[in-house]
Amino acid sequence: MNLATDYLGLHLRSPIIPSAGPLTENLDNVKRMEDAGAAAIVFHSLFEEQLPHGQHDFFSQLDQGTESFAEPLPNIPYPQRFRIDPAQYLDHLRRAKASVQVPIIASLNGHTEAGWIDFAKQIQQTGVDGLELNIYSVPCDPNENSVEIETKYLRIISAVKAAVQIPVAVKLSPYFTSFANVARKFVQQGGADALVLFNRFYQPDIDPERLQVVPNVIPSIPTAMRLPLRWIAILYGRIQADLAATSGVHYATDIVKLLMAGANVTMVCSALLRHGISYITTLEQELAAWLESHEYGSISQLRGCMSQLKCSDPSAFERAQYIRVVARPR
Repeated sequence: MNLATDYLGLHLRSPIIPSAGPLTENLDNVKRMEDAGAAAIVFHSLFEEQLPHGQHDFFSQLDQGTESFAEPLPNIPYPQRFRIDPAQYLDHLRRAKASVQVPIIASLNGHTEAGWIDFAKQIQQTGVDGLELNIYSVPCDPNENSVEIETKYLRIISAVKAAVQIPVAVKLSPYFTSFANVARKFVQQGGADALVLFNRFYQPDIDPERLQVVPNVIPSIPTAMRLPLRWIAILYGRIQADLAATSGVHYATDIVKLLMAGANVTMVCSALLRHGISYITTLEQELAAWLESHEYGSISQLRGCMSQLKCSDPSAFERAQYIRVVARPR
């Protein structure tokens, strides 16, 4: 069974990639991911807030919110391990790249132009195979309009692309007035080599006893996959960039659906936190078994077959599906 796919100019053995997350803080886990069959590895993010301030405990509240699950998540590392400064991040990238054969993709998480360009150049010097820009911004200023926000994103993408020679993927949120237009603009004008859909916005909570706003990090659930599925299906064949699906990828059938929509690769994080790194092997085996049982010989035969361009009912990805649901007899 041929599971090979292409992403960011890289020829990968399968579409299964661990996404940016806490597990790659531990370099032993990077090797374990390769051994389990990861096609590439997106390294944990360096946050913009870390660049000027040195050590920053950016995952100090990671375990908050997990109590809402009936089952514990045993593979989430303890919060005190999430302490790393920019120099350490670069060193970890070099060591990770030297220790495995699979491609390593670095990740920068931020929301302004400051500091990204120089550090992107330093990341490139570590020898990594690509860079993922995770632009995480919550626009709060009522005086800032959508054009200004999109222009700010475009400047960041264009500047980073001009500064490095390695391929650049852009991880986005879905919260744009016209997402299809924005996606095309970031590819055609910004030069993004791939789009990663979608960034998950972690919503804050309020502790009414302590009168504090607190983080509440809840791992994804399988239904979260439907949002990237819709937009990947809409964008497939309409933009000249690779498409990566992330959020809600828990089962092999999720991977199948996203590939049918048009994804080049699918990224997993919460499923590995829940089931362990060896779950990559399970996903690959179950994906291969599904393809064989449905008489597909390769990923390429599957990819995009249910995209909006190719499916028998293109309107299903738009308002028509909503009308069918609400009008369905009860």
